[in-house]
Amino acid sequence: MGCSPMTALEMADEAVGAQVRAIRLSRGMSLRSLARAISVSPATLSQIENGRTGLTVSRLRDIAAAMQVSVAQILDTVVSDPESIEALAEIAHPPPIPPPAAASWCAYGPIEFDPVLQAALDEFLHIGYHGASVRGIAARAGLSVSGIYHYYPSKQHMLLRLLEYTMDDLLRRAEAARSEGRDAVERFRFLVEHLALFHTHRRDLGFIGASEMRSLSPANARRIAGLRNKQSQMVYEEVDTAVREGRFTADKPHERARAVVTMCTALPTWWRPHGPYTPEQIAQQYESFALDLMECRR
Repeated sequence: MGCSPMTALEMADEAVGAQVRAIRLSRGMSLRSLARAISVSPATLSQIENGRTGLTVSRLRDIAAAMQVSVAQILDTVVSDPESIEALAEIAHPPPIPPPAAASWCAYGPIEFDPVLQAALDEFLHIGYHGASVRGIAARAGLSVSGIYHYYPSKQHMLLRLLEYTMDDLLRRAEAARSEGRDAVERFRFLVEHLALFHTHRRDLGFIGASEMRSLSPANARRIAGLRNKQSQMVYEEVDTAVREGRFTADKPHERARAVVTMCTALPTWWRPHGPYTPEQIAQQYESFALDLMECRR
């Protein structure tokens, strides 16, 4: 069920108020100095920043002028101070993403993202995270900006949700692929096959993951990096076992394993759905490359 117009407006006020506060803090302006510049009391400005007072277009323009930014810059600001993020997160209710229906780790079907998240993904792919705006995402989704804020309080939340889904799906499939291997070499093979399949079937998500990590806040970047390390560690563990068993004989096995993972995660930069190779053919090729690189004793 949708929210009432008044509820949506209240949410928009709170979202924009947090954005005003974020810009004010980033520019080193005190609450009192900004209030004086727009001819209101500090208490009134505090009410605006906390979403408890409606913010008119005229007043928003005054605030933008006082901080020497545009209205668009305020509306597109990624809220990064913890207090504002927490306040916005409390009013946002992103729809759940249905889990993949595939019965196997190597079977892929369409993802049913909500319209806002799908629009954000398309916009990030089209013009990049920093070029994208909340207003542009709203237009692509066929919603108002206030409608967007009902689900996601900022672009940062949209990007984080996309990358969290990516890593959850990646790790779930990696665990399933690994569990089917009968020995270290086969588990390594299945992990490489999984990585190649994921980064072709899910090339859009893989591309965003590779190109937009730098756009995450430090805390969010650490979270996603930690999940990535889990995936890499699975590969390293099977390589270590295969080395101990005498199955992999190459020197510098970890460095070679890192090269294998990197060549798989780079697939979204060049592979195309209508190119000469299917995802399954790519996976078969990369599996063979990886075993050769590790100098596997067949």
